Amino acid sequence: MDASDDDLAMAAAGGDGAAFAALLARRYDGLFRLAFRLTGSQHEAEDLTQDICAALPAKLRAFRGDAKLTTWLYRVVVNAAHDRRRKRASHTRAADGWGDWELNRRGADADTARQIDWLMTSMALLPDDLRDTLALVLDDMTHRDAAAVLGVSEGTISWRISEAKKHLRALREKEDQT
Repeated sequence: MDASDDDLAMAAAGGDGAAFAALLARRYDGLFRLAFRLTGSQHEAEDLTQDICAALPAKLRAFRGDAKLTTWLYRVVVNAAHDRRRKRASHTRAADGWGDWELNRRGADADTARQIDWLMTSMALLPDDLRDTLALVLDDMTHRDAAAVLGVSEGTISWRISEAKKHLRALREKEDQT
């Protein structure tokens, strides 16, 4: 199907199953990738993405085209991840699994793999707002688009990235001292 994402979304909102399937085929990997970065677990990301896809036909009825579809979809993923976090009483942040999927996909050299693994593990230690912001920016999202997804200003995104870097730098320095 050569239709735009917006056209597919509007058609899917109207009940067109083929348009919905085409839209999912285009956007599923991006949704999963963001869900993985937000949850830190391939299993959790698969569950979250599946839940989002199941709810998406109803949610698409609310899409009006005021924002880019990708921005709107990323907001749906971020909201779903936040809802999932709120439902968990313990708020455990297991570091196991962070980076495994990404490491397998890249097949990079050992040094690069260790750096990526460290970043993914360290991101689990960041406060939720900093981790969410960093995950979006690492997904090549602009500060403007990340601000739209998270419902904050571009300045807040820049500040959060700066704070995340400070936290990560402090973690690295602490590790280097031990």
